[in-house]
Amino acid sequence: QVQLVESGGGLVQAGGSLRLACAASGSIFRINVMGWYRQAPGKQRELVATIITGGTTNYAESVKGRFIISRDNAKNTVYLQMNSLKPEDTAVYYCNTNIRRIGWGYDTTYWGRGTQVTVSS
Repeated sequence: QVQLVESGGGLVQAGGSLRLACAASGSIFRINVMGWYRQAPGKQRELVATIITGGTTNYAESVKGRFIISRDNAKNTVYLQMNSLKPEDTAVYYCNTNIRRIGWGYDTTYWGRGTQVTVSS
């Protein structure tokens, strides 16, 4: 089994900051990609940012320059530092990881349960 536990969501005023964290645990041999997606009411889930094992990052255009993704490989944890938040950043944020489990010969994608981020104007 693999579990993803997210934390750090909440309510913040526009211009403020929040930090999300997602810790993966279980029978993990290797974590390939870790990332964050978000889904606003009435919209499709969209990519926010990803980071691979070597540290290469990828961001949605809408968050470039404001959000920073990082990971602690020793703790199997990915972080999302969100600065200069805007009301349009309001969404449920989901952790996403691609993992090779111990004893498995293929990689599997896992999702967290989501954490609500609300930015008031």
